Order: sequence, then C-alpha cells, then structure tokens
Amino acid sequence: MSVPVGFRSFAPPASIVAARVVAMVDGVAVAVDEVDAAEARLRAGARSAALPASGTSEGRQLRRWLTQLIVTERVVAAEAVRRGLRVTDAPTQAELLPDATACLEVGSVAAATLANPQARALFADVTTDVWVSADEVAGYHARNPLRFAAPRADRDGWRSPSTVGPPLQQVRSAIAEHLVGAARRRAFRVWLDARRAALVQLAPGYEHPGDPRQPDNTHRH
Repeated sequence: MSVPVGFRSFAPPASIVAARVVAMVDGVAVAVDEVDAAEARLRAGARSAALPASGTSEGRQLRRWLTQLIVTERVVAAEAVRRGLRVTDAPTQAELLPDATACLEVGSVAAATLANPQARALFADVTTDVWVSADEVAGYHARNPLRFAAPRADRDGWRSPSTVGPPLQQVRSAIAEHLVGAARRRAFRVWLDARRAALVQLAPGYEHPGDPRQPDNTHRH
C-alpha cells in the first residue's frame, strides 16, 4: 500500500481534541463519530465475521482505512460541486472498474469511492484528455500477441487458449480501450493523491494505514 506523497498529519489544539476530530479537510473537521458510524455499519453487515476485532492492531487499521474513505469522499464531493458536474453524465462503475485488476490500479479507497456516481462523474472529467497513441497500441500488441486472441474450440466443444495471435487491425480497438482505461485510472489516482495531500490533515492515531510512521503498520519487505 502506498502513501500519497505529502500526506500530512497534524497536532490538533485542545479544542479540537475535545471535539474528537480525526481529520481536517480543507479546514473542515471530520469528527470521530463519523468513523464510529461507518465502522458500526460494517459490523452490522453481512461480512461482519470477516472484520478484525475492535481494539486490535488490525481493528485500528480498519478505522484508519475508513477515515481515508471519509476524507476522500469529502474531497471528491467538494471538487465535483466546484466543477458543476452532473451525476446523470457519470459512467457506470463497471465501465471504470471492469475487474479486480482495475480496482487495484486505483487503490481500495478510490475504488470504494467510485461506487458513488458523483465520484464517477469527477473521474470522467479529470481524465477526459487521457489517451494512448497508435504506437502504444501497436507496441502493446507486439509484446502481448495473444492477449486478445479469441479462444479456439476443438471438435468436442471444449474451448482452449489460442496459439495464434490475431492481426493488430482485428484487436486494435480492444487494445486501445484496455490501455486508455488503465491510463485513466492511473491519472485519476495521481490526481486524487495530490488533492488529498493538499487538502487533508490527519490527526494522530488516524494516519494513512500504510504510513510507516504509525505503530500498526506491520508491512515489511
């Protein structure tokens, strides 16, 4: 898990501690009650048995992740309003995140945020100018000649991977769609990381889950 460059933490004044604030988003406080409510909804859901126990290292990491989701939703909502975006123009979630790999490309928090049509409208607006060149498409096909080859059927009706790559012209549009989708997800992730770094300050105990400075980050190489 990567930590957005420039992601900040802050030492809140006594008045903020008393108010139990977990983050500031463009100067507006996020109360711990919001994290409590989000966690309660998860623990009341169908997958509650899979969640870590409260008060454990993993449980605190879950609360950090929920904090990331809340602040990201605030950043997205404010930007969508600022740009005057309409949710009726938003692409579908399946268009932006067609598979598990696509979700990994944007990160778990952004992927969860894109369940909201407002976030998807923002994604489309942020990435509207992202494209790939004909050379990039041709290069991808040269490196991955079987990537979009249709499976072949044998005489018993079984289907198996093709051993012959289709010509570029036959799969050009599929490759372009694949590459543009990946490029847009990268662009949105970079843009979102930059906006969060500029607007979000996290209180001690609610740092990014991947921040190596916080004690519950146990990831080691």
